[in-house]
Amino acid sequence: MLDVLIRGGMVCDGTGNPWTRLDIGVKDGRIAVIGKLEDKKAKRVIQAEGLVVAPGFIDPHVHSDLLCTKPDIHKIKVLQGVTTELCGQDGISVAPISPATKLKWQQQLKGLNGDIGDWPWETVDEYLSFIENSEISGNIAYLVPHGAVRTIAMGFSAREATQEEIKIMCELVEEGLKQGAFGFSSGIQYPPCVYSNKEELTALCKVTATYDGCFVVHIRNESNYSLEALDEVIDAARQSGVRLHVSHFKVCGSINRDKWQEALQKLDNARNEGIEVTFDQYPYTAASTVFQSILPPWMHDGGTDAMLKRLEDQQITDQVKIEMEENGEYDNPVRNNGWKKIVIASVQTSRNKECEGKSVATIAKERGLEPAEAAFQLLREEKAAVTMIIHWGEEEDILQAMQHPFHMVGSDGVFGGKPHPRLYGTFPRVLARYSRDMQVFPIWEAVRRMTSAPAQLLRLKDRGLLKEGYWADIVLFDWKTVQDNATYDEPLLLPTGIPYVLVNGEVVVDQSEFTRVTAGQVIRRGQV
Repeated sequence: MLDVLIRGGMVCDGTGNPWTRLDIGVKDGRIAVIGKLEDKKAKRVIQAEGLVVAPGFIDPHVHSDLLCTKPDIHKIKVLQGVTTELCGQDGISVAPISPATKLKWQQQLKGLNGDIGDWPWETVDEYLSFIENSEISGNIAYLVPHGAVRTIAMGFSAREATQEEIKIMCELVEEGLKQGAFGFSSGIQYPPCVYSNKEELTALCKVTATYDGCFVVHIRNESNYSLEALDEVIDAARQSGVRLHVSHFKVCGSINRDKWQEALQKLDNARNEGIEVTFDQYPYTAASTVFQSILPPWMHDGGTDAMLKRLEDQQITDQVKIEMEENGEYDNPVRNNGWKKIVIASVQTSRNKECEGKSVATIAKERGLEPAEAAFQLLREEKAAVTMIIHWGEEEDILQAMQHPFHMVGSDGVFGGKPHPRLYGTFPRVLARYSRDMQVFPIWEAVRRMTSAPAQLLRLKDRGLLKEGYWADIVLFDWKTVQDNATYDEPLLLPTGIPYVLVNGEVVVDQSEFTRVTAGQVIRRGQV
């Protein structure tokens, strides 16, 4: 007898082929049989007439590294059909760490990844074991973060690494890959990754390529120097042989809209040259990240405590004000977008809760301060545990990237406060607005970009397709009614039209309700 039988659905198997009407039988966590199964019996039968049956969605860019252990918070991912997530993003994550770097990373990442108390790990293996021993509703995979290995090798210093320090970083990346990470990530916009040069990146990519891992990167600049930033990582991939994946692909700012087509052409040229390159994108014209990234890179030398100390010095903050308004050499959201388009998403303390959902311009007016002074005040009071939303673009621009064959869907969702609606809405939004309503691509192609495309990036051998023998990560949605409901004003509204989700053969969403079944697994590179 089967455990679960999904009967009569329109099966989009993840390959990009048009749907076909088949039944799916699940046994012992895996897909046991696919076909016309009228004679089969099961403990649970799900009648799927009128529903699309697809592989569970794989989110290649998340910040669930800690809060995946809190099912009542993290449940929004399975409620929108996401069954596997890739953590360790942007080069700034939670493992490996050392006794010397642990407290600084806990402080620096509190706004981005949340707070679960002490981190009882140092290595990637110990972190993944901690997740394995926690209750998780979906599957978790991991990347070795550049910033974490850099700080073990050389602290939070704002300088280029020596050859000996690069060697230590390479050894740490290799150790993380051996312990199950799927690749290496960097966020070259963020400290301490921002202080690295191409030689350092290429060396770390060479190690990653040796283990057939991927290089997942937030490029150095996504606005004025976005084309040069793409050249940098493409050349690192060229020299190292690594597979390159560009995170949350975009070109920010109205003055840079003419760069979109050239940026996509650079990716095409790289593929034509033989470099395996892909990218993910969230379906919104606003970004979200840590608020401290409004500051120029030199402000972050030495870590968060050193940055906060500098914010107490009027002479320094006077210089920072000038740079935020005029400096186009770094990815500067103030210069590129203006204070009215920078909105506070989350804070840590109750004293500033009223700031969530308001622009910095509005907060400054309410407090009788210049916008820059209001920003400095907020960073000081919250000890930098603040996230923001930046409204940067136009929908027609994201459509250019969405229609590109290298595209896959990624949320870059950040928990806490009044978050970017992409946390709750990314996957249903692509299905509803872009596939069904705007007909950017058919529903089965939308499914491919959420399933087998990221599975190929990670070289997953038994997920990302509906195929006999594969793990039964399955989502059922009504393609006529599926809808994202989260907005910038009300970002915590749940999606609709996704009645069933299975993770490793267990029903974790039943009639659109989270069952609190925690069937997720840690997936390690090289696992059978």
